[in-house]
Formats: sequence, C-alpha cells, structure tokens
Amino acid sequence: MWYTSDFADYELIDTSDGERLERWKDIILIRPDPQIIWKGAKTSPLWKSANARYIRSSKGGGAWDVMNLGEDELNRGWNIERKGLCFCVRPTGFKHTGVFPEQAVNWDFISDKIKGAGRSVSVLNLFGYTGGATLAAAKAGASVCHVDASKGIVAWAKENAALSGLSDAPIRYIVDDCKKFIEREIRRGHKYDAIIMDPPSYGRGPGGEVWKLEDDIDNLVKLTALLISEDPLFVLINSYTAGLSASTVGYILELNIKKKYGGSVQSDEIGLPVTETGAVLPSGSSARWENT
Repeated sequence: MWYTSDFADYELIDTSDGERLERWKDIILIRPDPQIIWKGAKTSPLWKSANARYIRSSKGGGAWDVMNLGEDELNRGWNIERKGLCFCVRPTGFKHTGVFPEQAVNWDFISDKIKGAGRSVSVLNLFGYTGGATLAAAKAGASVCHVDASKGIVAWAKENAALSGLSDAPIRYIVDDCKKFIEREIRRGHKYDAIIMDPPSYGRGPGGEVWKLEDDIDNLVKLTALLISEDPLFVLINSYTAGLSASTVGYILELNIKKKYGGSVQSDEIGLPVTETGAVLPSGSSARWENT
C-alpha cells in the first residue's frame, strides 16, 4: 500500500463505527467513512471533545453538528500546510473538507518525477478539484492545465494556489466537462508530457453530462492517450470507486498507454496511517504509468 507521511498539519487519530476522527491542524473533526466497518474500537479520548461532526441524514446528504467551534469559523475555514503547499480546509455539506490528505503520497510522486525529468514538463490535471496535484506539479516546475467542471471548485483551487505562493505559476484553469475538453484538445493538436486524473465515481458536467466511472474510464483513457507527447513522463489515475480495484485501473493503463509507449505500470491502494492503532486505513487506489 502507498500511504501518506510527513503531514504534520493532518492526523487520522482513530477509526471505528463507520467514522474517522481527524485533526486538521488544531481542529478535530469526525466524519463518516464507509470503509470503517469495525465497531467498538474507539480508544482516543478526543472522540468526546471534537469540534464538529458530520451527521448523515436518513433522507440523504447530511449536515455538520458544530460543538466546540463557532459556525462562522467552520464556514470560513482555516489553512493547513505540507511541504510548502497551503490549502484552505472548508468543511462542505457533502462531508468533504476540500483536501484529500491521502493524495499527498501522489503529490510526492508527481513532484519527484517532474524534478527528476531535468527538462520542462507540461501537465494536464483532469478532475483537478481544489488543486492538490496541480500545486505539487507547479511547485516542482511544471506548467499545468487544471480542468474541473465546477466553477466554485476551480475558484477554490486558485485560492489554494495563492496561499501557496503560486498565483503567478504557469497554471491554466479551465471550467469544463473533462471529456469534452479532451476532445477539443485532440482537435487542436495539443500534447502533454504528464497526465493526472482523479475522476469521481458518478457526476454531472456543467451541461448536465452524466459520468459513471465504471462505464466511462476505459474510453476516457483511450482519448487521453491521444494527448500524450512524444517524450511522455507519466500518467496517474486515482479512484475512490469501491468496485474498481487498483489492478483494474492498472490493466487499463497497460492496454492503452504501456502497449504504445513501453515503460512500466504500478498500482496499489493508497491509505492513511491511524495513530491509535498503527494500522493504515485504505482510502482509494491509484495506478501509475512511468516512461522508464
């Protein structure tokens, strides 16, 4: 398993009964997690003194129960930092905070590959969300095209870039359906040295386009392969879909990328170390193709 380390501003303290107990800098949050199927294992005293807890509704969705924190502070958010990258943590109505700390292991991979290339690198980040991978690539010296269907999320990514001192970095922000953007880039003849994608399990584009990962991922990778430059560096795909294993995504990279460019493919679960138990909580999966 690939797991995140060196993240002083984030800590997964404990897990039990379908919930995770987390520290985001100085704020303690409790959030639901479907992977946590074990019960009666709460050992940390911090469960009783959390600042806020996300409560799911029986009708769908949910809301934050704010306990030891002001509503304004929760809504306004606060900043966390890792290796020179800064992010605004802002709990949303969908339980998320705007940062997926398990992705830090991929940020390190991205940074190391770009720094080690010894040349200029152009990166396409599809489903870029609030910009973790984008900022890792830009800080390492790459030019980045960041694409996401949500205008508000792209604005959040720009905010994180400013917090990280990367407002003037060569980042192009695009609000668009990723598949439509790829098709236009193919027609334009644009190429990229590295491609990152973190597609949702299910979603809709700005024009109502329906996306379902299991149905669309193979075709998306086929299209994306047409954007790869003559001297590519890597392709990274992340997935949070429970029914789509790391090996499955790795096989798609084998068929669509390695078959054409050679290189190597690795795939594995990604996870977060749990302080109280010393175990690692599975938190999705990733597959990486590298031009070795």
